[in-house]
Amino acid sequence: MSAHELPFFVYGTLRPGECNHDLFLHGRTATEEPAVLAGAVLYEGPGYPYAVLDAGDGTVAGELVTAAPGEYRELLSVLDHLEEYTAPGHPRNLYERLARDVLRPDGTAVRAWVYVAAPGVAGELRAQGTLIRGGDWCGRLSS
Repeated sequence: MSAHELPFFVYGTLRPGECNHDLFLHGRTATEEPAVLAGAVLYEGPGYPYAVLDAGDGTVAGELVTAAPGEYRELLSVLDHLEEYTAPGHPRNLYERLARDVLRPDGTAVRAWVYVAAPGVAGELRAQGTLIRGGDWCGRLSS
């Protein structure tokens, strides 16, 4: 993996056991391990969540996913398409793909690609969205 091939931080339907995990990640990953994104909160979307960067102390739970050898370019393309990401700052983006530090359970920081709500979407969510308390999409029904 080159310096430009960052792992991915997934926090919603791409997590193990969720509807898009097997469709998009199965056979394309080398490792998947728990991690958290600090400085973000999670909002309900129409069947999937949105992480919104926040200056507070919120965290979003997810997995740090490393592409399998030879799968990085395809995985990046598939995830960009799924997340409706075209290019940095593009007005039609549903999500922005940003490089952010995520934390492993032992506290080690790892730079990863994170898909966060695009600015227009984030503004709407802050104004009238439903916050997922605790920042865990998989635990939302039990909280």
